[in-house]
Amino acid sequence: MKKGYQSSVPLDQFSLWEKTKAKRIPFSFELEITARCNNNCQHCCINLTAGDIKARKQEHSLEEIKEITDQAVAMGAIWCLITGGEPLLREDFSSVYLYMKRKGLLVSVFTNATLIKEEHIRLFQKYPPRDIEVTVYGVTRETYERVTRRAGSHTAFMKGLDLLLDSGVKVRLKAMAIRSNLHEMPEIARFCREKTKDYFRLDPFLHLRYDGDQKRNQEIRAERLSPEEIAALEASDPERLNALRDSCGRLIASDSSIPDCNYLFHCGAGNDNFNISYNGLLRLCSSLWHPDCVYDLKRGNLKEAWQSFIPQVRGMRSKTREFLEKCLGCPIENLCMWCPGRAHLETGAMDAPVDYFCRVAHARAELF
Repeated sequence: MKKGYQSSVPLDQFSLWEKTKAKRIPFSFELEITARCNNNCQHCCINLTAGDIKARKQEHSLEEIKEITDQAVAMGAIWCLITGGEPLLREDFSSVYLYMKRKGLLVSVFTNATLIKEEHIRLFQKYPPRDIEVTVYGVTRETYERVTRRAGSHTAFMKGLDLLLDSGVKVRLKAMAIRSNLHEMPEIARFCREKTKDYFRLDPFLHLRYDGDQKRNQEIRAERLSPEEIAALEASDPERLNALRDSCGRLIASDSSIPDCNYLFHCGAGNDNFNISYNGLLRLCSSLWHPDCVYDLKRGNLKEAWQSFIPQVRGMRSKTREFLEKCLGCPIENLCMWCPGRAHLETGAMDAPVDYFCRVAHARAELF
């Protein structure tokens, strides 16, 4: 073949996306196959115990997952993220994964890697995932297990990660920056970049609990970094800081970017993607748990939810003056972690300002 007939374009830059925007095709979806986890991280917004019988009974059956997958593929889906909880807790994980692969989907998996076994490696080598994304809670055993609150979890994590890295499967690493591991963040970042070379994601933003558990919410708040600590952490990481600096022109507006607009949703969630919770609730994204914004797939179907329900949610508007005057059109709104879903978790209302988010945005703006 002559040179010039082949080219390589990153998936997110593929021209297909622009051509099909108006058609609202759900190209990707996230599927939480469990809320249970073998770790007990106090900063986690979803985890339930590995042996939680009630949660296990609420999980999608394999047949329900197949039906969801069939419907999504028929509507145009090409990529699925399997997540949890810890998805490898499901005894039928391999069956779920294989079904999606055989339907032609690109499949990603979020995992803590502590349950990775040789059988998983054989599965991933024979049917390669788009990527496996692993969370790194700490480099030392002391820090890692302070976060997970599970003795022996660091050893299991290192063993599982080594199996993945040695297998040739594409592995991406990420880290939550929290109070319990802040002192070790430089070492965590170095560890991750040495292991994966091309990708490392740092996240300092903790969501409150989807179930409203007040005791667990107190633990999450205790793990949150202050706005000043978040800004300092980003400033200390040249790669992250440069990325923010390169994009600050579109992250910080010189004036109100959406004047006279009272729509709640300005993100892209629900335009070409959706999320399904472990207990069968379809949402625009994983943060959105407001009862008016969830669709029970056990009482309906994916097509109806996509064509009718999601547009209704995205059409929601606010009449709250404080929110409209303070938040919408704020020139640094793109530096803020505010969104309707997170606002609901924080305040009980989807159109309420959140002081912590606001202070984080201003601290980050000071970087520029």
